[in-house]
Amino acid sequence: MKFKIITLGCKVNTYESEYIKEELLKNSFIYDEEKPDIIIINTCSVTNMADSKSLKIIRKERRENKDSILVVCGCSAQNNQAKYQDLDINILIGNQNKSKIVTLINNYLENKTNYIYFNNNRALEFENMHVKKFTSHTRAFIKIQDGCNNFCSYCIIPYTRGDIRSKDFLDVIEEAKILVANNHQEIVLTGIHTGSYNSNNHDLSDLLRELNKIENLKRIRISSIEITELNKKFLETLKDIPKICDHLHIPLQSGSDTVLKRMNRKYDTAYFKAKINEIRAIRPNISITTDAIVGHPYETEEEFTKYLNFCQEIKFSKIHVFPYSLRSGTASSLMPQIDGKIKKERAHKLLELSKVLEQQYNELFLNKEVEVLTEEYYQNYTIGHTSNYLKVFIEGKLELNKFYHVTITSIENNILLAKILK
Repeated sequence: MKFKIITLGCKVNTYESEYIKEELLKNSFIYDEEKPDIIIINTCSVTNMADSKSLKIIRKERRENKDSILVVCGCSAQNNQAKYQDLDINILIGNQNKSKIVTLINNYLENKTNYIYFNNNRALEFENMHVKKFTSHTRAFIKIQDGCNNFCSYCIIPYTRGDIRSKDFLDVIEEAKILVANNHQEIVLTGIHTGSYNSNNHDLSDLLRELNKIENLKRIRISSIEITELNKKFLETLKDIPKICDHLHIPLQSGSDTVLKRMNRKYDTAYFKAKINEIRAIRPNISITTDAIVGHPYETEEEFTKYLNFCQEIKFSKIHVFPYSLRSGTASSLMPQIDGKIKKERAHKLLELSKVLEQQYNELFLNKEVEVLTEEYYQNYTIGHTSNYLKVFIEGKLELNKFYHVTITSIENNILLAKILK
């Protein structure tokens, strides 16, 4: 039978979908996006828009594939259980039992009985999955952690993913070795709250040091990490291990202390700035990107101005901007909401600042030599990323999944063009 997988949202979902795909292929199913007998949709619920998109895709796929087996899982399903049970879905689960989807499909093929399962407990075991090779990515992901205990006032994810839990330390190392043996030279460590990793008395720094020992693993990338997790031990590890990519994604969410307090974030701007200075003392040209929410309840014009000024001061290399999205069941949903037009205007201002900061950061590398891992082709260019996650377009067709030393020759609309060094 033929199947396809549609993945929405974060790198954790990408990893889980790759595992499901690998398991189905191992069990003689065939991947085919054109005429699938089975459609698997891994949903996202990080914003209202993500929920809407998940629902829209489910309805579209059911409408266009009336006879296909429809499998739906993920955060949006977990967060909207009643609504999803009213849809024409054959196998419906939340965030638990994704590793059992092949078994669930085989059971359905045998008895033709719809299946619904949601585990609403917060205390959960880590659902172990192992991926051997990523078929559509040069870099490989390893999900090392799941869940979140932070309960930021705006966020629904702790309710959809449960408490923090981690993959076994030795399992991570073994999976990494297999991925490297299958020609992945860059590995991305990912999770819902990656920096909280803790297994067998080993934290994230211990894991990074052990991964560093793997021969032929050239880059270790961290998908996202909270500023409160950049302790002295982690900073020492960052200093000691060049394999750790020159890029950290550190969510800020607001540059106003009063807004941060209402968001139930665990730091203030002084703490954030001090940590960034520590990082740059170790790696002066590191790329630091961030997530930023605008229009959180009560946010005043004065608070937003402080926010803009703080982002300018920190000089992020890129800001991912999100207008605040009301999530029922969170503390922020009970607060007075900001007008949608104001949120849109503030998002626009922050995005404009992000473009300026991105340009300034990119220009640091103009006429400089950088190392690029090639990933794909576009017209007569080969595209890849540097350690600090600059997306580089190299003239000509080069072999993929190889490292090349190139010179950045020009920057056009924040697109970096390069030529290979002879």
